[in-house]
Amino acid sequence: MYIIAIDQGTTSTRAILFDNGARPVASAQMELPQHYPAPGQVEHDPEEIWRDTVTAVRQVLKQSGLGTRDIGAIGITNQRETTLVWDRESGRPIHNAIVWQDRRGEAMCRALREAGHEDMIRDRTGLLLDPYFSATKIAWLLETVEGARTMAREGRLAFGTIDSFLLWRLTGGRVHAVDATNASRTMLYDIRRGEWCSDLCALFGVPMDVLPEVRDSAGIFGETDPNLFGGAITIAGVAGDQQAALIGQGCFGRGEAKATYGTGCFMLLNTGDDAVASRHRLLTTVAYRLNGRSTYALEGAIFVAGAAVKWLRDGLGLITEAAQTQEMAGAVEDNGGVYLVPAFAGLGAPHWRPDARALLSGMTLGTGAAHLARAALESVAYQTHDLIEAMRSDGAGVEVLRVDGGMSANDWLCGFLASLLDCRIIRPAMLETTARGAALLAGHGIGLWPDMASADALREDTTQFGPAMAPDVRRRLIGEWHEALARALHDPAGLELSASRA
Repeated sequence: MYIIAIDQGTTSTRAILFDNGARPVASAQMELPQHYPAPGQVEHDPEEIWRDTVTAVRQVLKQSGLGTRDIGAIGITNQRETTLVWDRESGRPIHNAIVWQDRRGEAMCRALREAGHEDMIRDRTGLLLDPYFSATKIAWLLETVEGARTMAREGRLAFGTIDSFLLWRLTGGRVHAVDATNASRTMLYDIRRGEWCSDLCALFGVPMDVLPEVRDSAGIFGETDPNLFGGAITIAGVAGDQQAALIGQGCFGRGEAKATYGTGCFMLLNTGDDAVASRHRLLTTVAYRLNGRSTYALEGAIFVAGAAVKWLRDGLGLITEAAQTQEMAGAVEDNGGVYLVPAFAGLGAPHWRPDARALLSGMTLGTGAAHLARAALESVAYQTHDLIEAMRSDGAGVEVLRVDGGMSANDWLCGFLASLLDCRIIRPAMLETTARGAALLAGHGIGLWPDMASADALREDTTQFGPAMAPDVRRRLIGEWHEALARALHDPAGLELSASRA
């Protein structure tokens, strides 16, 4: 029996075929362009997402020579927060999808903050009041698209994140649902009660009847329209991309954490049954929901990880491919006092400072390209350290960090992470764990893997990295990083404080 994982991301749409040992055997990928209609606005063409999804699934079936009767289930994982509203009668979106990176909801967030609603929103949703999440995107669509508000009042519109839209289209409009992980990213979902919050819907002006039914992350969602792939296929698993990566890494126990290194970095820490309220501006989110029971996670986002290496290549022309940074970083004895604070798009958790800008400090006439490459890689580790320390300060013990994503292929970075964080780093043989997580959920949803422990046993060989740095060196590096960080934050008073926290 085989499982197909649909991985609909920000820059591509993929389908990966897994066998019953959760091993990938075929894949297809379609690039997805982004559209920028105005400064701060980012959109996707939903029809393009749909066409690419169908094409990718058809391609993996053709590559493998399998038919729909050979496929046990489909699992879906998706870019989170990206928002769609469509006409229930025609199935057509009323506007392009508004992508998670979009900032057009800033004015609404500012007004709600000034009106004193921030604490209530944080308490109910576990999220910071920010246009990153779906609620202000829905509000903008309903207020801006001509006739949308009237259609919503008449019950003619449906809202969904990308998973909901794909479920609707794949099932021929028979299923309007969302899993709990994606619901928890909308800023309309009460994560402790496990239901849509009428108070929040009223606050954002979102009619509750446009919202999808919230379901478990594994279970029978429905079947695909038989005309799409030559027969019906059961859809049995759904999760947002970062939660799917947590599952794909097998982080099912409280205190287990993963970090996915791509353009940015998302770190999730399993907190079990406890929806921990962070005191350090981390997000509280649903990690997954099985059998009606939610497991929670603390989440921190780094805006720039792999993007710093891309800057070395495209902005400075110091490298031609990312893999070169591994040799360059190891070619110098140390960082030469050079620190990069990669705030090219502001700073994410735990700082949440969109006004911060990138800073490169400590250069001398002896600084060379290798020092800059090393500084870029080190910057990812320092930001990860700040997230780990925030999680530890919130009461979580992090002794092991599982890493994935393209940037984690860099051995030098993984070794430096282990030393700086003073913990063990585990890297799986298959770095793209997001699709694997969707496949594991779908397999669990049809009983192929009766419980998540049996799915966890399918993990392939891993590479492990351990600490190899003297404590005094670690303290000095972290202190110097915090000094550079304080300068990027325009916080002179923070220079002394940052050094003292190291």
